[in-house]
Amino acid sequence: MSVFRTMPVEDILTRGERSGLIRRLTGKDLIGFGIGIIIGTGVFTLAGIEAKDHAGPGVVLSFVIGGVVAALAALCYAELSSAVPTAGSAYTYGYATLGELFAWIIGWDLLLEFALGAAVVSRSWSGYVSNLLGLPPEWFGEDATVNVGAILIIAVLTAVAVIGIRESSWVTNGLVIVKVAVCVLVIVAGLFFFNGANLDPFIPPAQPAAETANPLEQPLVQVVLGMEQSMYGIGGVFTAAAIVFFAYTGFEALANLGEETRRPKRDLPVGLLGSLIVCTLLYVLVAIVLSAMVDYRQIDEGAPLAAAFQSVGQPWVAALIALGAVTGLTSVMMVELVTIGRIGFAMSRDGLLPPKLSQVHPKWGTPHRMTIGGAVVIMLMAGFIPISELADMVSIGALSGFVIVSLAVPVLRRTKPDLPRPFRVPLSPWLPIVSALACLYLMTNLDIITWLRFAAWLALGLLIYFAYGYRNARLAKPAPDTARD
Repeated sequence: MSVFRTMPVEDILTRGERSGLIRRLTGKDLIGFGIGIIIGTGVFTLAGIEAKDHAGPGVVLSFVIGGVVAALAALCYAELSSAVPTAGSAYTYGYATLGELFAWIIGWDLLLEFALGAAVVSRSWSGYVSNLLGLPPEWFGEDATVNVGAILIIAVLTAVAVIGIRESSWVTNGLVIVKVAVCVLVIVAGLFFFNGANLDPFIPPAQPAAETANPLEQPLVQVVLGMEQSMYGIGGVFTAAAIVFFAYTGFEALANLGEETRRPKRDLPVGLLGSLIVCTLLYVLVAIVLSAMVDYRQIDEGAPLAAAFQSVGQPWVAALIALGAVTGLTSVMMVELVTIGRIGFAMSRDGLLPPKLSQVHPKWGTPHRMTIGGAVVIMLMAGFIPISELADMVSIGALSGFVIVSLAVPVLRRTKPDLPRPFRVPLSPWLPIVSALACLYLMTNLDIITWLRFAAWLALGLLIYFAYGYRNARLAKPAPDTARD
């Protein structure tokens, strides 16, 4: 009855073959899903905010740093997902290597990441639609008492997610085409208004934070090292990197689709690495164009890309960017809802959540109960709580998951050396260790208040685990050869 009891890999693989989920996805579908969830708020909003508040034009380096760290984690995900294709991704990898308690923590973190991310994005979507169509602000946007727009879009996308994974991929792939085209338009059109003078200095000199700055908003690493709260400089670049990492979160959602992919051992690595490469390239190019078009001190934080083209007399481009933002945010929510259903499905199947949540719809072959339950929670948050200030929580939840996934690679190689691995992380165990340390370092660049909120979420999760999951886990009463302590 140890909290570090592990789930045998053989059991995970056998269970996946009789889960009831239908294998309909291809490698192209996975790349579409990956781009669909990655490109969203990061490219349309965060690039401008972080350039203005922390990094200046050096935000380009922030996106490069975030992309490199994400790539390291993606390599680890690629090995584990090709060897152990399952609906639970990092949660299940942790269960097979580090033990049940770590598995619960990472599953709980992933539910936080995707639920909070969907709520934040739905509110952003509501605001963009209100601006495009002139809808009443008392019902749409951040100033609404009840954000009806955010609730409605989650409800519609939940219906699509429940009806079927194939239908979800069709919607996502269609939206991806639109928003990638808009990103390319931004890059090409922006080159005609490229002003190199705005890139000097590329990394503005560090300067003290404003006297009115909240001490709880100081990065943890500055507090630990006894540094004064500051902005810009190299420290600002790394702070921005930790925040814009939000823009890369989501690619790990693909690993949750292992039981619905036709050829998971080949297609999962293709989807993970392919989508991340495309998105990193687009992010860096868009950040360069934005930084060159507008002085970083004058960037509009609400709609930086649209405002940049309006400032150079190109309102038609600004309108297309707004359309791209709406489609981009829609696809992000679509994939997040699909992912929440699969994570909860895996945790329920293992007994850590009520068993009814792991029931698969007899006609549509989707975990409908968990998807709908998660959507209800998201709609409540999105409709009534102004949560934009909690966006950093998505980053810290994702980074903590990447730490565990990175460590799981060398552990699984030691405990299961003969397990077939169609994709292998090069230079293991050193590269996975570097990946874990890089993720930890980015976490320390997030502010104190984010760490306090994260600690509160973990405390709530541990309370639920010891009150319910520990006693009801599938491994709580194992057969002699089913689990080991």
